[in-house]
Amino acid sequence: MRDISFLGRGWSFPVMFLDTGTKMSEFEEDIHESLRILLMTYPGERTMRPDFGCRLRDYCFESYSLRLITLIQSEVRRAILMNEPRVDVENVNVMESEKKEVLKVEVVYVVRSTNSRMNLVFPFYLNEATDASI
Repeated sequence: MRDISFLGRGWSFPVMFLDTGTKMSEFEEDIHESLRILLMTYPGERTMRPDFGCRLRDYCFESYSLRLITLIQSEVRRAILMNEPRVDVENVNVMESEKKEVLKVEVVYVVRSTNSRMNLVFPFYLNEATDASI
């Protein structure tokens, strides 16, 4: 079995406490969770790392268009390049889902140290924090 401990270990997300202590995530799972946290964090939310995050919220309430797809792809690539040194992004795909208010952002990435190809599908809500049924 190959040693992949160098990929990292951290608290799982969302944080869970067990009888034995805090639930931890390791290796590729830790990277996957780190990417989700990065995409959900807006720059400036972390006091000690004000540049950490992704400006996806800037695109809420935008109409689905080629311009929006390009902006989201660019922002996701920038955020990962600047904040997650363990991976190389191969591709970012933005697709409409069955629900018109949700876009699927698929990030295909390679873990640098193991050359493992992985992907993350992140739901992006165009009408975040709204309830159209009210």
